[in-house]
Amino acid sequence: MTLALGERVGVIANARLTGGDRLDPFGSDPVDLHLRGGLIADIAPAGALVRRGAVLDAAGGWVIPGLWDHHVHTVQWALSAQRADLGDTATAAEAASAMAGAPVLADGRRIGAGFRDALWPDAMERLALDAVTGEVPTYLINADVHSVWLNSAALRREGFEATASGVLREEPAFEISRRLNAADPFVSDVLVDAGLRAAAARGIVGVVDFDMAWNAEAWARRLGNGFDATRVSFGVYPELLDRAIAEGLQTGDAMDAEGLVRVGPLKVITDGSLGTRTAACAQAYPGEPRNHGVLTVPPDELISLLTRATGAGLACAVHAIGDLANTNALDAFAIAGAYGTIEHAQLVAHADLARFARLGVAASVQPAHAVDDRDLTDSIWATQTSVPYPLRSLADGGANLMFGSDAPVSPLDPWAAIAAAVFRTRAGRAPWRPEQGVDAATAVAASTAGGSQTGSALSPGDTADLAVIDRDPLTADEPSLRATRVAATLLASRLTHLA
Repeated sequence: MTLALGERVGVIANARLTGGDRLDPFGSDPVDLHLRGGLIADIAPAGALVRRGAVLDAAGGWVIPGLWDHHVHTVQWALSAQRADLGDTATAAEAASAMAGAPVLADGRRIGAGFRDALWPDAMERLALDAVTGEVPTYLINADVHSVWLNSAALRREGFEATASGVLREEPAFEISRRLNAADPFVSDVLVDAGLRAAAARGIVGVVDFDMAWNAEAWARRLGNGFDATRVSFGVYPELLDRAIAEGLQTGDAMDAEGLVRVGPLKVITDGSLGTRTAACAQAYPGEPRNHGVLTVPPDELISLLTRATGAGLACAVHAIGDLANTNALDAFAIAGAYGTIEHAQLVAHADLARFARLGVAASVQPAHAVDDRDLTDSIWATQTSVPYPLRSLADGGANLMFGSDAPVSPLDPWAAIAAAVFRTRAGRAPWRPEQGVDAATAVAASTAGGSQTGSALSPGDTADLAVIDRDPLTADEPSLRATRVAATLLASRLTHLA
């Protein structure tokens, strides 16, 4: 029979299993996965049991748990489809020239994104940007989203002072992003839906949404308009914490009868970023003896926020990139008795590596960032004494790893994250700090809902959030992992992608 998107599958036939923690007896033999009520009801040798309901023929493909991206800025990522890609620009002058030819959006702005200025040989200057962009408000968003370069027309439009550089960093930059992301909901919702359907085609069944907005309202609207592409857990930011508490929102609460969209954690950004040279670090940045980055939330305030959130039933997700920020975040989790994640954990003191596990704090990390930022790290963090991008060290210390992309900072592609985590390289370069790579079984598990400590083997009783893929990720090499093809993705046995 012919299957269609949205159909409930009764049996995935002629499949193979994988997973580092398997206890089943099937080895490489083909099996049928029998699905009932959104769960895996049974796993049996192919053809051994009567196949009831719609049959999806895996044709020898491998079935794995559906994948999650644990860190996405959903609207900003979706809107990037409309924005000029500046990822390959090598100088400020080149980026400015690229924006001169960028399309003017319906709101009268030109917007570009994805540049990394930390290794540019020239500086960003407002007048140089003005010279090529004129009176059209023009915005260039750093790949790390922690800084934005604006021309004079954009600064006037947004009500900011026209500095010599035209660059806004940290909270002013976030405010610009919030304004740019506040697009017509009809436009952004269509792009979000299309983007997450494309993510389903890569095996994604769920995302954690960290848009800087009142996400409860946005997701209720999308659900009302028929959104059903993935599961979603959405964050709440400190400026909206009082509203969340007043409305009784608690982590895990469902926004719909199916439980597709749920309340996620309080998200707190406590320091800057590597690329903007604002991540809070114990050692100064090279050539800037007074620059240790910035702590955007003081330790006492962080403890207070986590204590309030925990008392109200909210998990906590703390953005901490530099080692000082990570130490403060771990301290706050310990004092507040909070639970949740540290987001990014890009530079961690040796003494803090084992504290993640001891405190039960998961490391929500983005493996592609290590590959993207290797040259920045070797330059900007050359004098740091803590461990950069410490995947293996965190895993060996017992931490639960949860992988994501930080899209749009990196593409929302779980296979790119898994390949980066295992092989620590891309495009034929020598592996970077390969001792911090993890094995493929850990990487696949870290890309599922529960993280690395839940494993990736399938058993009867598991939720039928599944992906059928064309290769065994535990034996694939780096190029093959990146090229993984997904034949089908199922959400509680419902087809969200079918190749």
